[in-house]
Amino acid sequence: MQYYSLGKQSPNVNFKTAAITGQAPDKGLYFPTEIPQFTAAQIERFKTLDKGSLAFEVMKPYVGGMIDDASLQQICAETIHFEFPLVPITENIFSLELFHGPTLAFKDVGARFMSRCLGYFSIQEKDKSKLTTVLVATSGDTGGAVANGFLGVEGVNVIILYPKGKVSPIQELQLTTCGQNITALEVDGSFDDCQAIVKEAFMDGALNEKYNLTSANSINVARWLPQQLYYFFAWQQWVKQYQDAEGNYPAMHIVVPSGNFGNICAGMMAKASGLPLGHFVAACNANDVVTRYLATEKYEIHPAVATVSNAMDVGNPSNFVRIMEILQNNFSQLTHALSSYSINDATTKATITRVFKTDNYTLDPHGAVAFAAAEIFLAQEAKVNTNANAQNNNHRAIILETAHPVKFPEVVEEAIGEKIEVPASVQFLLDKAKVSIPLAANYTAFKHWMMQN
Repeated sequence: MQYYSLGKQSPNVNFKTAAITGQAPDKGLYFPTEIPQFTAAQIERFKTLDKGSLAFEVMKPYVGGMIDDASLQQICAETIHFEFPLVPITENIFSLELFHGPTLAFKDVGARFMSRCLGYFSIQEKDKSKLTTVLVATSGDTGGAVANGFLGVEGVNVIILYPKGKVSPIQELQLTTCGQNITALEVDGSFDDCQAIVKEAFMDGALNEKYNLTSANSINVARWLPQQLYYFFAWQQWVKQYQDAEGNYPAMHIVVPSGNFGNICAGMMAKASGLPLGHFVAACNANDVVTRYLATEKYEIHPAVATVSNAMDVGNPSNFVRIMEILQNNFSQLTHALSSYSINDATTKATITRVFKTDNYTLDPHGAVAFAAAEIFLAQEAKVNTNANAQNNNHRAIILETAHPVKFPEVVEEAIGEKIEVPASVQFLLDKAKVSIPLAANYTAFKHWMMQN
């Protein structure tokens, strides 16, 4: 498997090079030269395959022989070594809970896969003169997942940039209390500022002369592509629950809380490879560039707006260009494959309250955005499908619960009127002191700090 730059001005590279460099020299994102196509027989076998074996079969084509099978099997097993339950909220809306990993966020999957791949490549590298340095911008969960995934990985240092005052207390502790090979930079700006700094760093010749730089944001194929896996796991559970004697089951429509669009893009890759998924819905907050684009065919970037669903506060989503590539940059295909709704903060909070009281389920703010969007989508589906059987087949969806509600205590506890119990897996963080380095929101300040270290 080779990877080409969506900038179309750089040579093709293998998986190892794409994972280590993160971004192409022309500033484009890497994309596989072909999307693996699973046969009908493979898809049928996937229904009952164990998670580790399924993960290995999905990821092997993308790795393209850069990692031996035994090592890749181990990497995959460690990547998905926790549960991904599909939990009913209402009769028609289910929650795919992606917060059962070590940092209580969906990004544990991509971070664990990428960290282990880079660790493997570091061990294989003969020239040990320069360590690999991972740069990552975070709007919340990415930083903690990357910090946990890379903590103690030999030959790799991690530098996390996060926006001051715009991540939750648990999120901040997860990315500022690791020590060892993890450094947190507290940027006096927005996530977009952090992401812009990271992107510019990869284009800086002097900085790249001093450091072997790569990114652990979803622009990196080693972090983006493994996010396909939990769509396969959700589909397995869906089939088990709904498949009839003839092998038929209703469409599993998927509503994804969307910020940088890497997560939903991974799901659309899984569908493009043959996984029989339903329609995709991008649930956005006030940062709705894609929602507006689908309505107007005008892609207008606005500065990010702060919301209660802070991990989605992205004004210029990097991965949307990959979605367009999957759909051959065809707007008609895009509108057929993807819908999008923008949910404001008032509706987000009200949804948390209502679902807690009515359905006894606690949504985090991002899951609440997805739930509200799912209700809109399903209501529209019901209007379109006048045939009763068609309604029964299409009037269901899953939402992705991307983070545990405890990461957003102020919003959630106010909405439900109760304290959220801190899971035992992160209880230890509460006794730790935050350690971060303040940084101005501009590239000059960042480069000066990097060159001094």
